[in-house]
Amino acid sequence: MATLQNAFQIVLLFFVLVTIHEWGHFYFAKRAGILVREFAIGFGPKLLSFKKGETRYTLRLLPIGGFVRMAGEDPEIVQINPGQRIALALKGNEVTHIYINDFDSRSDSIVGVVEDIDLERRLFVKLDMDGEIKQFPVHPQALMVSKDKETQIAPWDRQFGSKTVGQRAMSIFAGPMMNFFLAFILFVTVVFMAGVPDKVKIQGTTAGSAAEKAGLMANDIIVQVNDVTIGADRNKLTSLIKQSVNKPMVWIIERNKEQIRKEVTPADINGGQVGVTLMAETRKASFGEAISNGWSSMTSATVSILDSFGKLATLQFKMDDLGGPVRIVEFTSEQASAGWAQYTFWAALMSLYLGLFNLLPFPALDGSRLVFLGFEALRGKPVDPGRESIVHFVGFAMLMLLMIAVTYNDILRLIKG
Repeated sequence: MATLQNAFQIVLLFFVLVTIHEWGHFYFAKRAGILVREFAIGFGPKLLSFKKGETRYTLRLLPIGGFVRMAGEDPEIVQINPGQRIALALKGNEVTHIYINDFDSRSDSIVGVVEDIDLERRLFVKLDMDGEIKQFPVHPQALMVSKDKETQIAPWDRQFGSKTVGQRAMSIFAGPMMNFFLAFILFVTVVFMAGVPDKVKIQGTTAGSAAEKAGLMANDIIVQVNDVTIGADRNKLTSLIKQSVNKPMVWIIERNKEQIRKEVTPADINGGQVGVTLMAETRKASFGEAISNGWSSMTSATVSILDSFGKLATLQFKMDDLGGPVRIVEFTSEQASAGWAQYTFWAALMSLYLGLFNLLPFPALDGSRLVFLGFEALRGKPVDPGRESIVHFVGFAMLMLLMIAVTYNDILRLIKG
């Protein structure tokens, strides 16, 4: 049962993190008026697919990411040239369907040879029908049908490239932004679940130590040391101990809701020790404390992740320092087994990591696309789309090779134990 729950939590983590990221791209692309052709979770062959409105939603085999395919980013429409024979389905006098083949069997359509056509700006098609030339307007959402596959046309004002630099940048940045937003919500949730440190509590004492000789016991709460209130600050306690090596200290502890005075003399070991293991006594967090502590957790985690990226960029790492899908699944299972608070904290870290990783200026990542948009804003004209596509393709191939190498290393590590 526990294994089944862990498997569910692993799948849930991947699904939520990728979906929220891609939804950010999707939502702001739609707000800008861009035609979104596909919203996909995963890569590779389709496992599940359905269409709602203008967008096809797909679940794919390989759980290593996702994508939102916007009109104009890929040459996905079949080109129609003058002299080509096609069929048109009309509603009123407006074209709703353009058939590329198998049109002779379509009794509800008209057939002819293309004289002229524009499916991006002027939206018309001119046909030669047995010597009679007729021009028809094309509906902005008309469908092209080739071998029973329907593709909606994309007028220029519905394409990614037609939008302002700001609109395009927002539709790209929105993915990482949603990961940051989710991470913050999860960090705050962890504070509500785990509470905030309220008091320092003794978890246990070392046999023969100063703490045991002084009569300190597990579950004692440390209230004051040498007239200094400890509260939830373990560092303050450690500092006071190190300042009092071989000197008697007065500890006020709370035991069974009664305060007791104890005299403890730290031993001269590693700069001062009394032989206690400490733990935090927590209480429920207020809303303000949850926000503040959640933000602190997020900023400290950000610094740590950026530091790891810096070591990666300067090659200060070993192969075993990297982890791919196998290690992520392994570690997620461990966190899920540790309880919902630990699992939620791990989900927050993964969401933050995903957002920061995607903003790296590496080809194929969102950060690289934002760099190209920055160049466009400075130059006043876009970078050649063909060259940009090649850069992203090479970057994607490099990422896939790295993923394969890391996954292979993870599998070897598991085999070797």
